[in-house]
Amino acid sequence: MNRSTFQFDFKDLKLTVSQIESVMGYKQGESHDMISELVSEILKEAETICSMKAEYRIYNDILFDDIEKTVTINNLTLNIKKIIYGQIKKSDSAALFLCTAGEEIGIRSKKSMKDNDLLRGYVYDVVGSEAVEAAADLMQNQMEEDMKVMDRRITNRFSPGYCGWMVVEQHKLFDLMPDNFCGIRLTPSALMDPIKSVSGLIGIGKNVERAPYTCSLCDMKDCIYRRSKA
Repeated sequence: MNRSTFQFDFKDLKLTVSQIESVMGYKQGESHDMISELVSEILKEAETICSMKAEYRIYNDILFDDIEKTVTINNLTLNIKKIIYGQIKKSDSAALFLCTAGEEIGIRSKKSMKDNDLLRGYVYDVVGSEAVEAAADLMQNQMEEDMKVMDRRITNRFSPGYCGWMVVEQHKLFDLMPDNFCGIRLTPSALMDPIKSVSGLIGIGKNVERAPYTCSLCDMKDCIYRRSKA
């Protein structure tokens, strides 16, 4: 097993006001100055309150089951379902990853909501979600470069809760990543704490590819990848 860890400066994520407004549902030039100013304020605040961390661990001991559509990693079976299975089945190893924006931005979102400042709370929430996905992009890009040196390629990243992979399987994933660098804890209901965190699986091999997200294969309409990557 190989392990790589990362810490990113929030500025490395290169999030923009227009990007956050787009996620909020505003088209270019449609938002009000008040919205733009609030988003800009919170992006600036996020530079000091977000603690961007990521890691991945590569496992070479993997086994695919074409009938059950599962992958077994270090004797622990993940029921990843048909869509993800089809994307990673040619892998000869797999990377499990974690990424987090830290606790504070989620705390401030909840406090704003509790104080009935719903708009501010929502902007904190969106910024936190976009930040952790941007950090995961940076981690994955570095992984891709590292694999190229060894003449290997990677797949897209896939997380529990998407494409039929049940959220409860987070427990199995975290069993494979004890004492994680990111400091993410898992609740009994399989939710991550800090809440602005992501986890998942990436396939590695000579015969795989990182392709545009195949949203036509999935019926999850509010998926973050459909919104920002499709």
